[in-house]
Amino acid sequence: MDAKSSSESRGKPIRCRAAVSRKPGEPLVIEEIMVAPPMAREVRIRIICTSLCHSDITFWKLKDYPGIFPRILGHEAVGVVESVGENVDEVNEGDIVIPTFMADCGECVDCRSKKSNLCSKLPFKVSPYMPRDGTSRFTDLKGEVLYHFLFVSSFSEYTVADIAHVTKIDPSIPPNRACLLGCGVSTGVGAAWKTANVEPGSTVAIFGLRSIGLAVAEGARLCGATKIIGVDVNPDKVVIGKKFGVTDFVDARGCENKSVSQVINELTGGGADYCFECVGLASLGWGKTIVLGVDKPGATLSLSSFDVLHNGKSLMGSLFGGLKAKSDIPILLKRYLDKELQLDEFVTHEVRFEEINKAFDLLVEGQCLRCVIWMDKVSEEAPMGAHK
Repeated sequence: MDAKSSSESRGKPIRCRAAVSRKPGEPLVIEEIMVAPPMAREVRIRIICTSLCHSDITFWKLKDYPGIFPRILGHEAVGVVESVGENVDEVNEGDIVIPTFMADCGECVDCRSKKSNLCSKLPFKVSPYMPRDGTSRFTDLKGEVLYHFLFVSSFSEYTVADIAHVTKIDPSIPPNRACLLGCGVSTGVGAAWKTANVEPGSTVAIFGLRSIGLAVAEGARLCGATKIIGVDVNPDKVVIGKKFGVTDFVDARGCENKSVSQVINELTGGGADYCFECVGLASLGWGKTIVLGVDKPGATLSLSSFDVLHNGKSLMGSLFGGLKAKSDIPILLKRYLDKELQLDEFVTHEVRFEEINKAFDLLVEGQCLRCVIWMDKVSEEAPMGAHK
């Protein structure tokens, strides 16, 4: 579908294509849908490109709530503002933006504080609707409601997001790189930078070297950590890990008669200063452990009081890496432009929107880090196919 001019579509529903998840675990269906105009404090965005995150896979497979269908998934994207609702003055039509699952309203006590990135006015939740009024902006051509995902729903040519979930960015940054900061890379880098506050010269252990784990390594490298230990069950991760600053690799299945803990204690001379859990098993780790991996709904954590009191074990969650989207995403993009932050290396594949199910296959099979999906039929003057 050709991009619509704002003057033609402003204030009217837009008919466009979306990749709809209609049943858990089944291929997405590309179909035409209707996207309502933005209401007050909302922005309608034409998606340029979107990348696929493991959280999309997790909720795509869920048969019970908060899995809900039919739904438009996707939450790592870059787009251009098509139109704005009333009381929106942060962005204008034509601005390039990143929609994010975390709100940054800039008004509540938490958003004005440096101590938290959790918005108290629009708290994070896995809702199938818009955050302020609890309704959807999507319907199929039969008039049936299509549900939102993480306040973004980027697997659609057009989406609607609350202004608190929208960050304006430098338009010169390639969209197929900027989109990565909508979730995964920001979460990993931010966990080392903001949540843990990794100091120069410290030691870091990372459990799981998928995209988020590698982003933690990248963040730890930027913070000046001298020893970054990657732990994974796939020995092939040693090669990709080195690209992101991993100095030592531990094969979790090949430690012979030693535990992973013993191996890391020996590598660090007593234990890592920071441990990052990136596989969805929060029972891992010791010392200061930061949890990033998305566990299954209803999972619980168990800590030994002896470890907490006698060994000083602490456990921290890191939602979106502790980042405040509107102030911290521009900093990370500036570091990318300054050739400090690596983003290119995360993109292993790029496909057209019509091939979105191929992106799912690649990620499920563990064949990619990030697969960028271009929405336009012609693409935004970007190469298609595998990115090397």
